[in-house]
Amino acid sequence: MVGPTLFHRRKHSWPPEEFISKATLQLLDFDSAAPPSHAWRRRLNCHANILKEFTITFREAIKMVRLGIRLWSYVREEASHGRKAPIDPFTKDNCRPSASQGVPLGGMGSGSISRGFRGEFKQWQITPGTCDPSPMMSNQFSIFISRENVHKKYASVLAPGQHGSLGKSRDKGISSWGWNLNGQHSTYHALFPRAWTIYDGEPDPELKISCRQISPFIPNNYRDSSLPAAVFVYTLVNTGKERAKVSLVFTWANSIGGTSHMSGGHVNEPFIGEDGVSGVLLHHKTGKGNPPVTFAISACETQNVNVTVLPCFGLSEDSYFTAKDMWETMEKDGNFDQENFNSGPSMPSSPGDTICAAVSASAWVEAHGKCTVSFALSWPSPKVKFSKGSTYDRRYTKFYGTSRRAAVDLVHDALTHYKRWEDDIEAWQNPILRDDMLPEWYKFTLFNELYFLVAGGTVWIDSASLHANGNGQRQQSDLRNSDGKANGIDGKEQQNNLNNGDRNGIESNGLFVDTSQADDEDDVGRFLYLEGVEYVMWNTYDVHFYASYALLMLFPKIELNIQRDFAKAVLSEDTRKVKFLAEGNWGIRKVRGAVPHDLGMHDPWNEMNAYNIHDTSKWKDLNPKFVLQVYRDFAATGDHQFGIDVWPAVRAAMEYMEQFDRDNDDLIENDGFPDQTYDTWTVHGVSAYCGCLWLAALQAAAAMALQVGDKFFAELCKNKFLNAKAALEAKLWNGTYLNYDSGASSNSKSIQTDQLAGQWYTASSGLPPVFEEFKIRSTLQKIFDFNVMKTRGGRMGAVNGMHPDGKVDETCMQSREIWTGVTYAAAATMILSGMEEQGFTTAEGIFTAGWSEEGFGYWFQTPEGWTMDGHYRSLIYMRPLAIWGMQWALTLPKAILDGPKINMVDRVHMSPRSRRFSHNVKVVKHKAKCFGNCKLSCSC
Repeated sequence: MVGPTLFHRRKHSWPPEEFISKATLQLLDFDSAAPPSHAWRRRLNCHANILKEFTITFREAIKMVRLGIRLWSYVREEASHGRKAPIDPFTKDNCRPSASQGVPLGGMGSGSISRGFRGEFKQWQITPGTCDPSPMMSNQFSIFISRENVHKKYASVLAPGQHGSLGKSRDKGISSWGWNLNGQHSTYHALFPRAWTIYDGEPDPELKISCRQISPFIPNNYRDSSLPAAVFVYTLVNTGKERAKVSLVFTWANSIGGTSHMSGGHVNEPFIGEDGVSGVLLHHKTGKGNPPVTFAISACETQNVNVTVLPCFGLSEDSYFTAKDMWETMEKDGNFDQENFNSGPSMPSSPGDTICAAVSASAWVEAHGKCTVSFALSWPSPKVKFSKGSTYDRRYTKFYGTSRRAAVDLVHDALTHYKRWEDDIEAWQNPILRDDMLPEWYKFTLFNELYFLVAGGTVWIDSASLHANGNGQRQQSDLRNSDGKANGIDGKEQQNNLNNGDRNGIESNGLFVDTSQADDEDDVGRFLYLEGVEYVMWNTYDVHFYASYALLMLFPKIELNIQRDFAKAVLSEDTRKVKFLAEGNWGIRKVRGAVPHDLGMHDPWNEMNAYNIHDTSKWKDLNPKFVLQVYRDFAATGDHQFGIDVWPAVRAAMEYMEQFDRDNDDLIENDGFPDQTYDTWTVHGVSAYCGCLWLAALQAAAAMALQVGDKFFAELCKNKFLNAKAALEAKLWNGTYLNYDSGASSNSKSIQTDQLAGQWYTASSGLPPVFEEFKIRSTLQKIFDFNVMKTRGGRMGAVNGMHPDGKVDETCMQSREIWTGVTYAAAATMILSGMEEQGFTTAEGIFTAGWSEEGFGYWFQTPEGWTMDGHYRSLIYMRPLAIWGMQWALTLPKAILDGPKINMVDRVHMSPRSRRFSHNVKVVKHKAKCFGNCKLSCSC
């Protein structure tokens, strides 16, 4: 835990008083209208600089020229079939990324919309695997203010009018609106999943305005956290002497981003719901056969708030009712015609035309009085369709159905339940926010990095749609040892365990849980998230290794289901041929026994390994990472049935790795190509990264084997561990740290930040340390002194590779990069080793470079990494969720602290032959249920 005096030596805080006057804070101090004490903050007039992307050096380009040619050809081939390649460095968005992001909207897995800190709605990810970053500038909140006996009126869009897409003010589109907000006295405060925008006397000096954005991201709430909905609560405080009529208007285009609003066939219609909730439905006809989307914009009418709507207006001069007409109506009347509720559905829009809708909420605010006005937005798209045809129902449909009218129910429930959401969010966040031992930057960055679980292309589906596609057949698993008995325990006893384990009503079909028989509380559906919006692969496993702490701590049932998916995949095979682009050779898509790199792109679960740069069946980190994650999750949750379910896959994963032990010393070797998550960084012989992961996996497998009753396999793993540890230390330990690898290249003695990734997991899982404590601390101190502190004085994070002379390892693109998630992981390892100050200093470099005002502008779009000059690679990336590994280290769960301990020192003497997994274990045969159109060979 953090010591009480650790951070007293420096002040590093951003109190709201530095952004908002104390008088305004006091006026807003009710109903959560004031921003929290701990938050990421910006002024609305803050410049949003264009972000700079990395470039490769001439030497790197020469090395990668063949790969580049093959990748370019592959991208073109996929495009000819109407598909996007998972990695496409050649196609760039028209909208260049900028430092303008903010907290995204909605829960997880139902399509996301982000909102910049200056108010623009952008980063559209309604269709799986697609992301359009362009803002829809017609989607805005605007305000109209008039006062009794005072001729002065105010009318303004509540966003700075600085966007390049705005035309001339004399046209009849949105440029005719009042873009009068300067933003100098307006501020943004982000604490995911909420955000506050405070207008401190803008545009009316006598009106204080707070807009609170609320999304239903609530740990352990597997219902509301799936909803495509968000709430905007406006708190108005009148400091003037006259009462004011205030009208707020929410405008929205019938669009899912890009040019989709121009495609035609879209329809708007007004609605009046229950409990005063009314608004407009915008039915969007999607292209390319994608499922339709319906937006609902709404407000809640109360005794003091009157809601009116304008169901349809256009952005062109030819529109029957233009954007300019809408603005002038509000300026003149402060509301729309009440009869508009009776107008019915609009005519479908014509191709080339854009139709929008508006909801107005008007209220009188007494002199020195207060008023609250609430709006809600929902965007249900009930079906998820992947590009090769598989279609599933989204998770939220389990509770709201698939009708287009679900949009009405969603905004109704959002407006009537948001206070409960906030209570739950505060109960979750307050213990961390109120911990005075933690630095402030860490508190709000910890929560804000969770943005990725909404904006990272997440897809969350209802299990029932899997069974509807024929995925519910019952199968049996068959794992036998050389005696024909179930491994580790008597076959009858194992069957009893399978029948009587801790199921909570769930019936196991062999390896996997049959969710068709699960109670509602146990069936949480299936979950996907992207490696990144630029690397479009679902549940990339070598990266999930770092990110998974967030799901384990906040949504553990989702985390266990992801591991179940990969456990099934381990025992599956797909013999379809794939060309691997790095070398140009051919292989099969999925090898039995190998953990897949990802669950696919165009047809996840059914067509895995979308990644085709290298043959990942030869990677050395994926299988150990699977074993380590499974054991950590097993130990942390205490879910014994989960352990039994996935144990056959754990054994198979360990057995598969034995082929990479070339010299029978029980230690795996790398094969002279980038055969791990650093997929441009070549490794020769034994490596610190993969070797340490292997040692840790042997420990985890031994511990898990003991707990599921497979004692002989446990002894095998313990003996292998002791031999492998001796071999690794003899080949790599140099007295201070582990060399990068055992080869003779110029970087073989480099200091790799990630060399103790295996130790990170053993310490996180309650296992014994991989090495002696003095070696661990010596290595971490070396990483801190060189990779961290020699990188811009510790203000950028930890560079991946550093030569022992203090020069950055420029062997390849990745060795010279600073990876955000790896830096957080190294910081977590330091904390677990009692080096809290070094750990927080290491991680603070990522905050300084990525999130602080003096940094490069990567807030809410944290990239995989950046170069020494701050140029990014791969924005909106999964791995930075590893910051939750730091929180795990600070608050190890009781199940880990009190769990069973394993003694890795004692060994049973075995001959070299009997130490081989393959000598003692027959080939695993597994029968598990397949997903619908699965083309995999699953030994069924």
